[in-house]
Amino acid sequence: MKLRVKEMNRGRRNLKQAASEQDFRLKQCQNIAKIMDTKRDNSSTLFKRKKRRANRAYNLLVMGCYLGLPLRTKRRRRYMSEIPLDLLVEILIRLPGKYLARFKCVSKQWSSLISSRYFCDSLTRSKQQQQEPRLYMCLVDEGGHRALLSMASTSPDNTSFVVDQDLSIPGMGGYYLNDLHGLMCFSMGKKACIYNPSTGQRLTLPKIKPDIIAEQGQTMYVKRHYIGYDPIDSQHKLLCTIVMYSDLFFNLKSEHWVFVLEAGGSWKKVVSHENYRPHTAFARGQSISGSVVHYLAWHDMYTCAIVRFDVRSEELTTIIVPEDVRDDMSIPALEMRAELIEYGGKIAIFEHSNLRTEGTAVLWVLEDAEKKEWSKRSLVLQPCQRHLVQDIELIVKGTTQDGKVILAPLDMHSGFYILCYDLQSNDLRKG
Repeated sequence: MKLRVKEMNRGRRNLKQAASEQDFRLKQCQNIAKIMDTKRDNSSTLFKRKKRRANRAYNLLVMGCYLGLPLRTKRRRRYMSEIPLDLLVEILIRLPGKYLARFKCVSKQWSSLISSRYFCDSLTRSKQQQQEPRLYMCLVDEGGHRALLSMASTSPDNTSFVVDQDLSIPGMGGYYLNDLHGLMCFSMGKKACIYNPSTGQRLTLPKIKPDIIAEQGQTMYVKRHYIGYDPIDSQHKLLCTIVMYSDLFFNLKSEHWVFVLEAGGSWKKVVSHENYRPHTAFARGQSISGSVVHYLAWHDMYTCAIVRFDVRSEELTTIIVPEDVRDDMSIPALEMRAELIEYGGKIAIFEHSNLRTEGTAVLWVLEDAEKKEWSKRSLVLQPCQRHLVQDIELIVKGTTQDGKVILAPLDMHSGFYILCYDLQSNDLRKG
């Protein structure tokens, strides 16, 4: 009997031992699983931590290159030699614009460098040396929506373009986009805006308080902005023309203001000379030629002129357009369709009033500004090209580097496309 009791007790102990061993193994498996999960989490966390450390080290490395800061290692201390500013700028200007905008957040020194006039001038020279055929275009559809597009040439003869960037900014307005050295000027409500798509910088200028006061019957109020460059002082300047008049340009008054694009800049009124005649800027006629801004204007309903603004001296002069340009028009200011372009390094008027109806255009070239000598050239489309312009009101959007005129429909409801008019060969193609 005692032997049976001992055997039973021994069996119970064995069962308990086996159960405890099974529990131990189960707990051991659970611990191993927890360790594996922890290692997996730690590896992910470690990877993220190493990535943050690498990014931080890269920023310190880049900052050290610019500032000449010492770099410490575990074994020994190494001092990084300072990279010359010219070399650093040459490295940065080769980067895409989106990276320049990001690098401004590295430090205050980087932000100051990328925003400095020296860097902007270097970037401008680099873009000009690349000579990449590019066209910037501001479009407005029938719903009033506006788009700022960057178009790159896809053909050796610069007759085909494709949209490669959408640079649209909320609130931008108007058909009338001016661009110079990579800077774009357009209206933002009642204010002017300067935009640099390469760095993503945007500057909205303060509102102008004009000196001219509207009189009885004067209801029209027009503002036009043009951007120019003074190569002597390396300054970009913005010209604003403010006009007030009643119907049919009666009782026309105008004044002009200049803004220098630099720190602490403000609007300054241009002093008019004795022979100054008030005028209103022609809506879609503008051209930039070196340090002189040109635009078309009307003194009245019948007198058209080219206004020249010397960016350096800030003086305004006018050149009356030949009467032959508007001879066959009863009211030229309402009927004439003309744009100011550059042709062969000279200012020219591309008059396309009859392009849609008769397939003809006239090119007036200002051969000598002082003597006011003009040359005239008539252009006639080929019969096979007439369908490209029929029943469509076109607007000049600019010229290519080799002198081709870019035309686009004024209204976008029929779809967007561009026409490239080669004035040398008198050839019109759809881009």
